[in-house]
Amino acid sequence: MKEFICEDFQQNVSKLLIRHKSILDIMTKLGESQARVNRAVAKSVTNCGCIKVNGKKQSIPLDADIEDLKNYMSTHIEGELCENCRDIIEKEIGNNLFYITSLCNALGISLNTVLEKEYEQLNTLGIYNMF
Repeated sequence: MKEFICEDFQQNVSKLLIRHKSILDIMTKLGESQARVNRAVAKSVTNCGCIKVNGKKQSIPLDADIEDLKNYMSTHIEGELCENCRDIIEKEIGNNLFYITSLCNALGISLNTVLEKEYEQLNTLGIYNMF
């Protein structure tokens, strides 16, 4: 994969976004595309059945330290995505990335810079990043 894929992707999105150029259109399309990701995951459970959600309270021992928390946390997903569901979800995530990138373009934000800053924050704060 190319090193500058974020910049290339952002430039391509800029060239291809014609109809939904208004920030309001972009915001609503971004919300819609996220809903489609969620729906595709839900359909993997309810229509296909390749994955199952077994949601329950996360059980964390009182003496667990922060570094061990990830060992006690569950995704609540059982099974694996079939090829068809994976393809659909990847397509919907790609569409969502398109609108995230469109939002960056409209606001004059570099997607690569956002990713670099987030990467640095993750590296700097480590497991404390999400608190």
